[in-house]
Amino acid sequence: MVHISQPFQYHDTIGQPSSADKFPKNTITQTQLDLLIHTIRTTPIVDHHAHPLLNWDNQTGKYPLLHITSEASGDAIESATTSLAHLRAVRQLSTELKCAPNWESVVAKLEAVRLDPDEPDIWGDWISRCLEGVHTILLDDGLDNKEAVEDFDWHTSYVQSPCRRILRIEAIASDLIKHLSAGEFHDVQKAEAIIKDPAALKEFWENWAGSFDNAIKNAIDDPLVVGFKSVVAYRTGLDVAGKEPSGDAVQPALKEVVKKFLKVRTARLEDSSLNDYVIHRTAALIRDYMGKNHEEDIIRKPRKPIQFHTGLGDSDLTLAKASPSHLQEFIRSYPDVPMVLLHAGYPFTKEIAYMATVYKNVYADIGEVFPCISKDGQERVLMEILELCPWSKILWSTDGHWFPETYLLAIMQMREAFENVLCSYVLKGQIGWRAAIVLVQDLLFKNANKLYHLGLDFPKPEEVASRSLARYPNPSRNLTLLRELLNNTIEPTFVQICWNDYTALQRMRLVPFRKFMTLLEAGRSLDIGITKAVFGMIQNDHLIPSSSATGEYRLHPDFSSLKHGPVAGHISMHGEFREQDGFPVALCPRSLLLRSVEIGSQKGLGFLLGFEIEFLLLERVEDDSVVDRYTALKTDGHAWSVSKYYANPKINALLKNMVETLAQMDIYVEQIHAESATGQFELILPPYPPVQAVDTLLHTRDVMANLATEAGFKMTLHPKPFAKACGTAAHMHMSILPEADAFDAEKVTRHFYAGVLKHLRAITAFSYSNAASYDRAQDGVWAGGRWVAWGTQNRETALRKIEGSHWEVKIIDGLANPYFVASAVLLAGIRGVETEEKMVWDDCEMDPAKLSDMDRKELGISQMLPASVEEALRALQEDTEMVEMLGDELVERYVAIKEFEDEFLGKMGAEVRRLWLMERY
Repeated sequence: MVHISQPFQYHDTIGQPSSADKFPKNTITQTQLDLLIHTIRTTPIVDHHAHPLLNWDNQTGKYPLLHITSEASGDAIESATTSLAHLRAVRQLSTELKCAPNWESVVAKLEAVRLDPDEPDIWGDWISRCLEGVHTILLDDGLDNKEAVEDFDWHTSYVQSPCRRILRIEAIASDLIKHLSAGEFHDVQKAEAIIKDPAALKEFWENWAGSFDNAIKNAIDDPLVVGFKSVVAYRTGLDVAGKEPSGDAVQPALKEVVKKFLKVRTARLEDSSLNDYVIHRTAALIRDYMGKNHEEDIIRKPRKPIQFHTGLGDSDLTLAKASPSHLQEFIRSYPDVPMVLLHAGYPFTKEIAYMATVYKNVYADIGEVFPCISKDGQERVLMEILELCPWSKILWSTDGHWFPETYLLAIMQMREAFENVLCSYVLKGQIGWRAAIVLVQDLLFKNANKLYHLGLDFPKPEEVASRSLARYPNPSRNLTLLRELLNNTIEPTFVQICWNDYTALQRMRLVPFRKFMTLLEAGRSLDIGITKAVFGMIQNDHLIPSSSATGEYRLHPDFSSLKHGPVAGHISMHGEFREQDGFPVALCPRSLLLRSVEIGSQKGLGFLLGFEIEFLLLERVEDDSVVDRYTALKTDGHAWSVSKYYANPKINALLKNMVETLAQMDIYVEQIHAESATGQFELILPPYPPVQAVDTLLHTRDVMANLATEAGFKMTLHPKPFAKACGTAAHMHMSILPEADAFDAEKVTRHFYAGVLKHLRAITAFSYSNAASYDRAQDGVWAGGRWVAWGTQNRETALRKIEGSHWEVKIIDGLANPYFVASAVLLAGIRGVETEEKMVWDDCEMDPAKLSDMDRKELGISQMLPASVEEALRALQEDTEMVEMLGDELVERYVAIKEFEDEFLGKMGAEVRRLWLMERY
């Protein structure tokens, strides 16, 4: 991360470095970590090794459901219920199915999903949920007979790109033996002749070998087939000979297979010479075969990979001979034939990591361990692979088979393991966050796309369904964050989950801590149902005409915002609103800011924001006969930056308590000083990445207000509580952090703030969101003035340039929803960088209001800021580019609420309105 400005410092700082100095170039911000997590949870998957799902008739008990987490069979499968993998699967499936967290309830719910005749769409919806995130599947259809499973077209209907085929080598060989030895009608005499007559055996061998070669060549030519699979580990082991066995060596083995076929009607390859032969022939044909293109020209076909089952399997496998290291001699014989070692080689994981590292043609798959081993085991597998193997040689697969739940669990658990391991590596500095994002995209999509020559386009971010970061909850990570917060502290009573509504009113839900911990430790969902009216009401809960109390969103807590407070016995965090299916709610202010930050990151831009909290302390009037419940403090000559307020011990104690309490919450105040109005102060917060900055601002305000109340004061953010006193603002500082050395710092800064100025009138609809805001918006009072302008160290312009990319947005107050303001500013600036917006405004060194029309024209200052809520909302609606960036639905709802609120407040008398707002802000 490269800072393009000097260290982020607030105005009037004397000799003290800003908190930005604590951000070295390799520091990882929460936003960058969130982007990595978002990538892990939304990157589409090329599932390069899986098996077809059972068809409807076979989903009803013919195959044990316990197989979803176990390779055991027969009586051994019953013990699966006491494995860690099984218990985890029960927790996760019960959450998805919304049933009791026990195996019996899960089985009953799945049976209902499969068999409910009154709800035929439920089964299809469940399949879609289980395959969510899979872009395409490469299906090995040699596991079961075709009558038991769904076909390729059926699977394709649930993914984004057509499914392709992985051809099982031993199945081809076996089918040819059955067909050529006895024919379609089981010609026993023909088969017996092969067994008894050497000439017939030789003829059979030649026919079979030629047919096998033709089948492999046809598969190489077939665009539906993208690779081959060998299960020799299940047959004679992976110690394949280094050279192709001769025909004389193979013929006796062929004769034995035909004998067995006559007895039991199976043609399983159980002799090492025969198994070795078919593998060698396949590899040789892949290496040497020349095909024809559409013009009938002879060309070398792309070499299709051979997959090898390694390690983990059922009891039919001899584990010692399933170690991938046995394949080394064979691998050396075909250095140009791609080979994939499947299933993480578990428990021989380090062996496949080594082999994929030292052999150019070998790739390591880390499938099947999800969900067949424990969470810790999965993370250990991922770490063991990455400790040696280049990630360009690693692929991931579900090994999904029979039941759709195998896909669902594999994907959920993989994403959780990736998140835990990769975030840890990033935080430890072992890999950069951007490199980690590339790693994820390569492992899940790009490596397989390249190896199997699929020719798929990697979906652009906007084409990928933007699932919530809470869509796949990570209980272990959240539990760790919570335990770290509570280390050596008294257990809280409540957990607050907060949000800031369209009127900037902070709202929340309380969950008893013990209930919260019970859910978290059980891996259960922590989201809360909230009426959709939440984004259709004003401060007194009156709904706008277009809103209603029907419908429900889910409020997902974001543990990255977890803090003590804002009052004793509470911990709190901010939440994001999601639809029932996990998609972001387009109207959610916090989700908008997350999206804005992500858009910036895609353009190579990062940001730091820092807020100044101006606040007014008032005396509470206890006399019920007095209309005005609050009066100004009685002080001796209160003025900007004076020290006399220390003479009031109550105020001194309160400010001290604020700073110390915030420090206990890891919020370290930069400065605090007196402002101009009586009882008015300013507290300056450190800079943080945008979402963290706004979360911290809102939390800090709540802490301060509660402490002020405890001390007997009323704290207000009202922009103009007294007509003849200085107003109260909420200035926002920001720096741009390009994340690539190639960025031209000065050019990026110029285009960014040109974009902000271009859309500043529309932005004002969010930053000056209340009629009271415009009482403060005056010229000549250090409030940012009324003109669309900027100036270096000029406090009478809407934007004040401080140094480099560090600028201050002055036209914000405490009645604004800061998620909206930050989003609007960032999106406008990002669009300015994207379009290389020209800075048509020159540096204004004076109060624009005091300049002549000609002077302003020379500086490019031609527009005034809106003078009312009505004018600001109109400016927002007329700014089609800003509407497009924010979203039509959000802008329409915001305008409706603000018009409704403005009408409601307009019916009040001035004094009643002032008191009404002071009670709430």
